[in-house]
Amino acid sequence: MLSIINQIEFRHLSYFKVLAEELHFRKAAEKLFISPSALSQQISQLEDILHTPLFERTNKKVTLTDAGTLLYTEVTQLFNKLSNTVNNLELLKKGSTGQIGIGFVASAVQSVLPGLLKRFNKECPDIKFQLEELTNKEQLAALQQDEIDIGFMRSNQVADNMMIKSVLRETFSIVLPENHPMTARKFKNIGQLKDESFILFPNDQSQLYYQQILHLCADHGFVPKISHKAIHAPAIYKLVENGMGLSILPTSLSNEHTPGVKFIELKNIPQQTELYAVWKKDNSNPALKYLLQMLDVKKIK
Repeated sequence: MLSIINQIEFRHLSYFKVLAEELHFRKAAEKLFISPSALSQQISQLEDILHTPLFERTNKKVTLTDAGTLLYTEVTQLFNKLSNTVNNLELLKKGSTGQIGIGFVASAVQSVLPGLLKRFNKECPDIKFQLEELTNKEQLAALQQDEIDIGFMRSNQVADNMMIKSVLRETFSIVLPENHPMTARKFKNIGQLKDESFILFPNDQSQLYYQQILHLCADHGFVPKISHKAIHAPAIYKLVENGMGLSILPTSLSNEHTPGVKFIELKNIPQQTELYAVWKKDNSNPALKYLLQMLDVKKIK
């Protein structure tokens, strides 16, 4: 094993990664500023070292083998870690002590995240953070690839190599068109809206949320008619405003100043939604521990 590792050079992995992304020798070679024959030679060397084919080559196309797919996943993580290390070294030279990549769903910005980051920036001013809005599914993939250090999501379905902590529990709210006859005063339970169409997050993007909505409706004797699916709150608001259906969102996303829609909070029901912080158990970013120390919800104001 050690002899194989010693034979692999950085350029082998670099060339492999580009070809795995392009799946075209000429295009990959142009990106690398080498000839296609030179690229082919380097890939053949890597395959000889590993004693396994990484690509299926035909006259019409290039595809990854199962071994190639596995190697691409690992190499991508390796390059991301290396990039993060270089960034942290640059920050260290400038007098900073690190950087944290943070993924989040929109409702996190309306609840936990602003207070947490404000406190973090005050107590650790030399640690920089990079924010990126991602869906639950995108955050989990980004965590696995070491593209972010921590995610704030509405999913508790995580891999065994992840740590998870609930940082907020809140109610749901119904989103209705502004001119809808239902009002907070008239509202008794969601069963009154059983004949309406609903706009929900896709099940594969937020399974926990999706199942909670189904259970909420089932508790009142109906299965929701799902007319449309959308991921981002602004898109959902526009669909609701234009009569495409009603929606159910975390209450932190409700805003009385949102034009064209109104909100009714669902109180006194068992279903509530949680926001989770998720990070990898083996995350080696030393700056992350400072953020984790602040994840006591009672202190986030």
